[in-house]
Amino acid sequence: MEGQNAALDIETINAKVKEESAFVDLLVNEMNKVIVGQKHMIERLLIGLLGKGHILLEGVPGLAKTLAINTLSKAVKGDFSRIQFTPDLLPADVVGTMIYNIKENDFSIKKGPIFANFVLADEINRAPAKVQSALLEAMQEKQVTIGDTSFTLQPPFLVMATQNPVEQEGTYPLPEAQVDRFMLKTVIDYPKLEEEQLVVRANLKGTYDEIQPVVSLDQILRAQEAVRMVYMDEKIERYILDIVFATRYPERYGLEEIKPLISFGASPRGSINLATAAKCYAFIRGRGYVIPEDVRAIVYDVLRHRIGITYEAEAENIKTEDIINKVINEIEVP
Repeated sequence: MEGQNAALDIETINAKVKEESAFVDLLVNEMNKVIVGQKHMIERLLIGLLGKGHILLEGVPGLAKTLAINTLSKAVKGDFSRIQFTPDLLPADVVGTMIYNIKENDFSIKKGPIFANFVLADEINRAPAKVQSALLEAMQEKQVTIGDTSFTLQPPFLVMATQNPVEQEGTYPLPEAQVDRFMLKTVIDYPKLEEEQLVVRANLKGTYDEIQPVVSLDQILRAQEAVRMVYMDEKIERYILDIVFATRYPERYGLEEIKPLISFGASPRGSINLATAAKCYAFIRGRGYVIPEDVRAIVYDVLRHRIGITYEAEAENIKTEDIINKVINEIEVP
């Protein structure tokens, strides 16, 4: 009888998820009017949005990172703001400040660009630690304090930070503890030749399709709640935990050879975000339950910035992706 009830429950969840995730195709099609290719990036943006997380995008300049989040904010009726991070930026330029009003003989509060639904932090590694921590605190606490007053940031709230892997001069790399606050770190590559041909054509023509708002903020908030309902079996939970624990204690999983390559493994945030992202991935696919493939599809983006590699690994030119690959191949799939 219990099994029957569980089956009924999964059917109910499935129906609910199908209904709530119907807008995903609409949203993706709308974004594809402007963005050619980059399916991986669009999907990761949606996972961040639905999972109430934030995204760190790494890629060389000119890969439509800014365009993607701007297009997303137009397709969802949300506020968009862009902060260009520079070495002379101050925390007040991000969160806002108190301004003295001579007429009123009093201070008034001027809110900063962080007060938006979609915030693009462009080249986050260009600004000093003070500014980075002001942004990261707002991301974590979902609130901002200006003077003595605290303001709650209105949901949905998605920060997409970009960093350029090419330049090292004049940059301030994000500390490990700060990077851990990003749900996903997505690495973007160049488009395919045919895709770039379409990009060139569209640019030369100079006309772009107008992006229409196809989804309301309420729909996004409802979808964020529906994601929580997605069923995750205990076996999948164990699978996620095994993957994360294998990055901390590889010798327990028969992975002694990678132990000298790891300086530290993924944090508990890694486990939480891997579970959440897997649920979001299933939701985007219109499924009310998580399968191992969902975990494997998203594991690189969730863990690549959460594993520290040793000098030995760097000397051998081994990247975190190689370590995740070994773990994924070793851990038994439920």
